[in-house]
This record gives sequence, C-alpha cells and structure tokens, in this order.
Amino acid sequence: MMDDFLPPRRLMSFGADYPLLQMHPALPFSKLLPSESVSRDMTRHRAERINVDSDYLSYPQDEIMRGMYIAGQPLTPEHNYFEIEILDKGVESTICLGVCPRDQSMDVQPGTTADGVAFYIESGSILRNSKGIECIEGCELGDHIGCGVKFDQMVPGSKVPVFFTRNGKEIGSVKARVPYKGFFPMVSMSSCGEEVRIMTQMHYIQDEDVMMSVDSCEDEWYRLSDIKLNGPVLEYKGKGKSIIDVGLAQAKQALNTTNHYFEIEIIDPGESCYIAIGLTNREFPRYRHPGWNKGSIGYHADDGKIFIGSGVGEPFGPRCHKGDRMGCGIHFPRDFEPQDCEQGAEDVEEDEEDDDGHGMRRLRASKIGNSPESPPGEANLIGIEDGSESEEDDEWEYEDGKSSAPYVEVFFTRNSKLIGKKRVLIPKGGFYPTVGMLSIDEKVRVDLHPMTG
Repeated sequence: MMDDFLPPRRLMSFGADYPLLQMHPALPFSKLLPSESVSRDMTRHRAERINVDSDYLSYPQDEIMRGMYIAGQPLTPEHNYFEIEILDKGVESTICLGVCPRDQSMDVQPGTTADGVAFYIESGSILRNSKGIECIEGCELGDHIGCGVKFDQMVPGSKVPVFFTRNGKEIGSVKARVPYKGFFPMVSMSSCGEEVRIMTQMHYIQDEDVMMSVDSCEDEWYRLSDIKLNGPVLEYKGKGKSIIDVGLAQAKQALNTTNHYFEIEIIDPGESCYIAIGLTNREFPRYRHPGWNKGSIGYHADDGKIFIGSGVGEPFGPRCHKGDRMGCGIHFPRDFEPQDCEQGAEDVEEDEEDDDGHGMRRLRASKIGNSPESPPGEANLIGIEDGSESEEDDEWEYEDGKSSAPYVEVFFTRNSKLIGKKRVLIPKGGFYPTVGMLSIDEKVRVDLHPMTG
C-alpha cells in the first residue's frame, strides 16, 4: 500500500489559461475563476449536516454526527483542482477534504474506502482505504488547502495520482482508481464552529518552467508595527488594551495610476473587529488607525464609519465581519502627474523619531485628534504634542481656497461592491496602502495586487 503514496513535487503552476498568476504568484487561488462558475456548481451539490451559504460551508451547532458536502460537478482534465480556505478550525479541528464518488454514502468516514481519498488538516495526513501517510504537521487558520487529480498521468486500467497542496505547494499524493462517474470534490467536518470557503472549477497543472510559490511577502511592506506577517496574512500581536496599542501595516509602494487598488479579507475579527483599511502618508504614526490623522483616510470595520484626517468619524458604509472583503482605491484625475506619488521608502528621511529630552520618544507626526473611544487628553499620554504641525499637514491646508496638492477620489468597497467615495487632497509623496488592527486575535489576508478594482 505504501507504494501508492508519492513524494511531493516541487515545480508546479497553473496553466496558460491563467497568465495573471504568473505575474502575481501570491494571488489567492479564489481569484482564478469568476464567481459565477462556483455558483452554478453549488446548485447541484449534495450536503448533509453541513450549512451551505454560497461558497461558505460550516458545521451546524446542533449536530453530533459528521457532516459531508459533495460538489455537483466532478473533476475533469479542464477543471482538475479545487481548494478550501480555512476560516475557523472550530473546537476540535476535524475538517478534511478530498475526492469521492458522486453516490458516496454521507455517513462514511472520508478516506476509509478504496474509491475515496481525504486529507485531514489537524494531523496533516492523507487517508485512503483507512491507511494513510503523514505529509505535514498540520494546517493553520487562513491556510488554502487544495486537492486535484493528475489526469495527464492516467493510464487506462491503472490508478491516477490524487494530490494535495497547502498554500500553493504540493505536500503529497496517493494513487487511486477513478470511480465510474468520476472524482467529486468533498469536504467534511464534525466540530462546532468549523467553517471553510470552497473554490471549485479550477485548473492546476505541473510545469517545469514556472515554480508556484508563496513567499513571505516581506518585500511588499515598509512598516509592520505589532503585526505578524505570514505570507499574505497579517495578524495582530499588540496588547489591544487602549488606543495606543494600534498595530499598523504600511505598504512599501504608494498607489499609482497603474496599481490603484488593494483589498483585505477578514479571516478572524478577533475580540472586537477593530480593523481598518485605508491610505496614509509615508510618515504616518505607527500607533494610529488610518484616518485618525491628517494625511490619511480610513474605513473602519467595527462601526462602518469613515475617518478623514480626524479622530471623529462619520457614517459611511456597513459594518464588516468575518469573511468580508474590504477594498480601497484611488481614481486619479486624467491630468494627474505620476511623480506626485512616486516617493518610495528610500526617499523618506530616517530620523522619524526624536527624543524630547525626558526619555520620551516623539513622532514627527501630523496633528492628532482623539478617537471616539479615547478620553480627553489621551493624545498627550502617548508623547505627541497636539499643537504639532508637519509638512504633511501643509498639503491638506487651504490658502485662499487653493492648494498645491492635487485632488484624488478615494473609494472603498465591500465584497466587490462600491460603498462610497471621498474627494481628498493627496499628501506629498503619495498615499500608501495601510491596514490597522486593535483587538486580540485579529487576522486579515491582504492582496496588494488584486485582479479587479
């Protein structure tokens, strides 16, 4: 039996039908196909003891038996791959995925039959016919786990490799005979709170010329304060006790006429979902949410308010929750000069902080207002003078109704739908994509180069 298990292969990529992935190899696999193909597939699925909400699958709270979902369309040479994104591991982390026959019994443990293969995220093992092999130590929240069939290696009368991936890297495979009606994508779970997002009708092939990889993405970020970076995922690591504990992630490159939009997906809202997406000037204070200071604008998930250079927000859009995608972009005017927002990290002076002579480090930042949650005088407690001014402030000030800085239209989206837009003055050096977090366990997936916007 162990001869059926194959070692993982290193080189792989998606086919020529998806050239964008080769330009942006860290793109989430969910963006490879339009959502309409997933919706059509969902209308013909089988599911027992599984809540199905579009492409979101979760385990019901009142169930005690294992639930199973079987997709309506089999894997084919054209669509030979599917994957899930782990949104919640629940109490016991019993999630598994794989392939099985269309008429598979919904009461059978996945991977215990000869015509089904399953991968269990907690143990990191592939199971077939009740025998398995451990591939990795286990999977984490936010991981993309995929399963596919290498039809190009199928020989009549023989078994075909069924392979599994984690975040784009193949972790192992096992040979199995294709059932009469084909292999159907399967997801199963049995623990309260478990939830995944499934993406079907995808294409995945091995290519010796292109390596599919998910790197650390560190080169894309200029500053990470109280934020842990894991590939495209940002995780809050601050104290989360007061407004001075904001965690900030600021991208290295400003938005421009070529790259004018970015997105985040809320993987875990944490205790309070104090998550914000927005744009800031290069010298923005590292412990302030985007929008709280001049030279910045931010849309906040917890209350749906927009903040524009002030600690006082205004109603703007809906609140955002787990699984929601928040986007932010700029509509540049036709006569916009690109050099107005081309200042990079290397163009910024390093003496961002100064000592006040009393051991307190002061940021050369713009004027700071109190947030709606902060008590009077809170700004002074963090070593910043309320009366301070900076050159960045000048770009947002008017003289006789005029300003030397150009106007741009900043817009925000939620789940690919436009929420609203604001006309603001762009700071000197440009607007930089920024994410703020402020409560324990918050986690988001960032896409600085989405396909749409």
